[in-house]
Amino acid sequence: MEMKKRINLELRNRAPEEVTELVLDNCLCVNGEIEGLNDTFKKLEFLSMANVELSSLARLPSLNKLRKLELSDNIISGGLEVLAEKCPNLTYLNLSGNKIKDLSTVEALQNLKNLKSLDLFNCEITNLEDYRESIFELLQQITYLDGFDQEDNEAPDSEEEDDEDGDEDDEEEEEDEAGPPEEYEEEEEEEEEDEDEDEDEAGSELGEGEEEVGLSYLMKEEIQKKKVFEGKKGNEMLKMMEMKKMTRSF
Repeated sequence: MEMKKRINLELRNRAPEEVTELVLDNCLCVNGEIEGLNDTFKKLEFLSMANVELSSLARLPSLNKLRKLELSDNIISGGLEVLAEKCPNLTYLNLSGNKIKDLSTVEALQNLKNLKSLDLFNCEITNLEDYRESIFELLQQITYLDGFDQEDNEAPDSEEEDDEDGDEDDEEEEEDEAGPPEEYEEEEEEEEEDEDEDEDEAGSELGEGEEEVGLSYLMKEEIQKKKVFEGKKGNEMLKMMEMKKMTRSF
């Protein structure tokens, strides 16, 4: 399938400006040039054109947001200066399996200031004496060459990096779900205990007040009963005195 038709197929009813990843591996480049790819792919961050018989990058459009470019297993032998002009923000470039033979060809990549990882294995340039040392000296901005740094430490896999980011997000979510710290819980418990004590004190004061009211009521009741009793006794004495007066008069 020709590259132009493959691009239309990969769009899947999307507008080019919505696409962030585009894989065109194993399609066919007519005359070894890029076809169907243009400046409308403004958000494209990952582009793969592996094994498409590509020999020239002259028709590569401006892709300012492109970070990763896969060009392995093609027949590219030069013209790499186009990359710095059209894709200035590249961080990863795979040129393995191409026709790159000497350091002067790779020198054009010096202008890719953000480039961190470069793959050239299975290119003739790898047969040069002190190949790795020469590339790291020439392209001082890169960290990894053919998957390893200058100390032969392997480059981290992009999926592993994504997993690590995901783990950090999970830890943050777990901390949020764990609730407030223990100190905050202890303060809440102390506040609740203080409220209970205040309620107990208020209840005891209320009870004492009720007792006082009850005592005063009983005292008043006794006094009233005494008065009534004394009143009855006085009436009886008056009646006896009247009866005595009546007997005397007779």
